[in-house]
Amino acid sequence: MSRLRVGVNLLWLVPGEVGGSEEYTVRLLAALRDLDPDDIDVTLFVSRSFLDTYADLAARFTTVVCPISGRSRAIRIAAESSWLLVEARRRRVRLLHHGGGTIPPLRATPAIVTIHDLQPLLLPENFSRGKTAYLRWRLRPSVRKSRAVVTLTAYTASTITDTFGVPVELVPPGYTAALDAQPTRDPRSAFELTGPFFLYPAITYPHKNHATLVRAFAGVVATHPDALLVLTHRAAQMEDELRALIAQLGLTKNVRRLGHVDRGDLNWLYANAVALTFPSRFEGFGMPVLEAMGHRCAVIAARSAALPSVVGDAGVLVDPDDERAWTAAMVDLLDHDAHRAELAGAGAARVEREYQWQASAERLHRLYVRLGTTSS
Repeated sequence: MSRLRVGVNLLWLVPGEVGGSEEYTVRLLAALRDLDPDDIDVTLFVSRSFLDTYADLAARFTTVVCPISGRSRAIRIAAESSWLLVEARRRRVRLLHHGGGTIPPLRATPAIVTIHDLQPLLLPENFSRGKTAYLRWRLRPSVRKSRAVVTLTAYTASTITDTFGVPVELVPPGYTAALDAQPTRDPRSAFELTGPFFLYPAITYPHKNHATLVRAFAGVVATHPDALLVLTHRAAQMEDELRALIAQLGLTKNVRRLGHVDRGDLNWLYANAVALTFPSRFEGFGMPVLEAMGHRCAVIAARSAALPSVVGDAGVLVDPDDERAWTAAMVDLLDHDAHRAELAGAGAARVEREYQWQASAERLHRLYVRLGTTSS
């Protein structure tokens, strides 16, 4: 029996710029490769920047490199409707999975699309006019002309169904401790973490709501002057405002701005934080919440969008803009080790029970086979 030829379009995946969808996509592909199904043959279509960052993953698949960096949206869209169209047909791909939320205007191969969330439609003020206009143009035809729409949570599935009137396939993310890197140095010394710390790994986008967390943290420092807040990830629209707020509140010595940290250091931060504090007003999933729970890190998260369905009863849920409630939740975990340990254990148990990459890869494999055998 011949193997089903499946292609995965990764031209949209610019490392370090697409948030949690990057982590989800690369780990799901790694889990699919580990599954090693004998009835499909997967080809990755990638940009140079993807290959530079994920050479090890690319080496595990048949990989075709497009001569673009992927950083220009216009060039990437043009490549998807020309280079990708030709390469997929030349390689006789029967099903092409587009993981970046849209499918190309010009295509010749039956498609699947993964939509991580509908935030650009629901909260357009958080995005550039160009991106919002493009997605308003492309999302509906992408949904209508795909053989399946994939997403990560029931919350996002319901918003897609309500908006476009189509059923959605769930392929949630997972957590696998064996995939986690270890730090190559002592992060506590390297980052000058001299006291107990809370962690928020998030790009400074408007919806990530850093300002509420920082103002709430000022209340924590008032009673726990040795407490620290560690903020990682790259800068975006709210960066200048955030820096000014930290200075205004006199928190410069208590807030550590680490920028991008490598995977080993981030894993150490999860494992040693008092808690993950995640005040985001909108998430289609919220990968750091899952990763924190997997590392036995207590979670305080916003009661918004998909986050309650991810956290369940294994963390503390707080209104995203209730500064006093955020302060109280953080102080409680500083003062009560038993409560913190209880949450850490509950989170780890939830991940073990409901979020495993192997199960996610099996779902994706079954979807490929079901759709690929009916594509033409």
